[in-house]
Amino acid sequence: MADIIQLLPDHVANQIAAGEVVQRPASVVKELLENSIDAGAYSIKLIIKDAGKTLIQVIDNGKGMSATDARLSFERHATSKIRSAEDLFSLNTKGFRGEALASIAAIAHVELKTKQDQDELGTVIEIEGSEIKNQEVTVTPTGTSLCVKHLFFNIPARRNFLKSNNVELRHIVDEFHRVALAHPDIEFLMYHNGSESFNLPKSNYRQRVVNIFGNKTNEKLVPVVEETEVLKISGFVGKPEFAKRTRTEQFFFVNNRFIKSPYLNHAINSAFEGLMKDGSHPSYFLNLTVDPKSIDINIHPTKTEIKFDDEHTLYAILRAAVKHSLGQFNIAPVLDFDRDRNLDTPYDFENKRASTPTVEVDRSFNPFQEERVQSRSSGSSSSSSSSSSNYRKEPASQWESLYVGLESKGTKTENNFSEVQFESQPENTSLFDDGKQVETKQRTYQFHNKYIISTIKSGMMILDQHRAHQRVLYEGLLKHLTVKESVSQQLLFPLSLEFSSSEMEILENLKEDLEHTGFIFTSFTEVGIEITGVPINVPESEVSIILEQLISDVEQEVPDSHFSATDLLAKSMAKSLAIKTGQSLSRLEQEHLVNSLFACKEPTVSPTNKVTFITMSVDDFDKKFI
Repeated sequence: MADIIQLLPDHVANQIAAGEVVQRPASVVKELLENSIDAGAYSIKLIIKDAGKTLIQVIDNGKGMSATDARLSFERHATSKIRSAEDLFSLNTKGFRGEALASIAAIAHVELKTKQDQDELGTVIEIEGSEIKNQEVTVTPTGTSLCVKHLFFNIPARRNFLKSNNVELRHIVDEFHRVALAHPDIEFLMYHNGSESFNLPKSNYRQRVVNIFGNKTNEKLVPVVEETEVLKISGFVGKPEFAKRTRTEQFFFVNNRFIKSPYLNHAINSAFEGLMKDGSHPSYFLNLTVDPKSIDINIHPTKTEIKFDDEHTLYAILRAAVKHSLGQFNIAPVLDFDRDRNLDTPYDFENKRASTPTVEVDRSFNPFQEERVQSRSSGSSSSSSSSSSNYRKEPASQWESLYVGLESKGTKTENNFSEVQFESQPENTSLFDDGKQVETKQRTYQFHNKYIISTIKSGMMILDQHRAHQRVLYEGLLKHLTVKESVSQQLLFPLSLEFSSSEMEILENLKEDLEHTGFIFTSFTEVGIEITGVPINVPESEVSIILEQLISDVEQEVPDSHFSATDLLAKSMAKSLAIKTGQSLSRLEQEHLVNSLFACKEPTVSPTNKVTFITMSVDDFDKKFI
């Protein structure tokens, strides 16, 4: 039998590797930014067009590369970071496998310009699909400029799987935030379609967080500092009252590398236990410094997951450090045994003895003894009697006279009360009153504050109140958005809400649709909004929750067409406004919900295509008793 195993060509192997390393334009941004940091740059510029599908360019002022290194950097497993397998356990750089540039060059048009400080001329290399088209010397500033165009040009199937520009841009901004937060000592700039999105100057860590997430973030931060032999922690956590409904402001950095760790995230949630509402997530920006030999980074292609030697110790230290910071800054209630100097004895009273207070008591006072009117003059009374007179009450003379004559007036009083008429509102009768009083019977019952049970001709119907209300609200909101007619209720005082620049961009795109639902905006700035009107039946306290949930839904899935965006807005608001499980409903509310559901066009499923009710016939019950 002929041999069937053969080696793959380099360009095919690079495309396969690109499937692991380059999942979307954000993956390219991450790799290029990390390469610039490893090159020692202190100013990095990111230029994006069409959410990275057309252009991704990173310009830095690092040390650059020679002509030989520039050519060799696009070869697979070519790296300057490691020399042996032992070096994998003492890594202090971002990249080390040498697969990023080779994978990117296999699926895009790449142009590299680089120059070292000691050289007069630099090198330019042009590559298309792993094939070098041109290499020559050029005039370029010190550092490196790497331009990636037409991503996935030779893999149309991968390009078709990319999301809309808004979604891809959201992922790029997330990667930009992760790299920029880990290195506050480096200047970062980002441009999208010719406009400046971020300008982050060199600063300290707190200022970098504020520059990214808005000026109002400064008052929300609580410092966390802890240093042990195993772990060094620095950074900030958000105050519990500013907890969000989403996880967008949760960042772990281990040795200046962003990671995802559900285990350590549980430690933070445990420290915040009892301080936040259900469904809220704390914000944190924490830097963890550990011995590089105690972690393994090379377990995931994107290097966002690492393995710790002793996770249990890190969990306990992290939880204790966060809990201590919350207590130290009076965020959480604690028992403080430190002496408060405000409670010390004043200096002037330090050597004085406390005087015992005296109490004077009239031992002759008897509240049950009848008061006697004394005829003798007050001048002849003794001092004791005069002092005792201060404690005597005035005699309640002739109190019996208040009740004299009641028996004789009783008949007249009864006659007066019999003539009293009480005001009452007329009873509302039916338009088709046949003279018979109709008894109202309860046809719905609430079960465990979650389900509504209603009787039908064939048996019984069980309705999920949360899903049913979602369907009712969804169709109503969709109608307002489509017809562009809505009713608003004015707020007594304007409501001001703060958002980050990326969240404001999402709200800006949805502003028109939100106005069609009933929101009235009087101010729309780069850092926040001001609302003077909200849709009917939307409480003021729920506005921020609704908008945060909407931003989260948009970040996860932003549709392309306008109708789909309208549909998503209606779904998100219906989910936020629908009555929750555990909410008690009156009989009228239960019946109204049932009637409103069956007045919908599609009452059988919720907006997320989940069943809203089930039915059980009498035969089903009969089978249970066989």
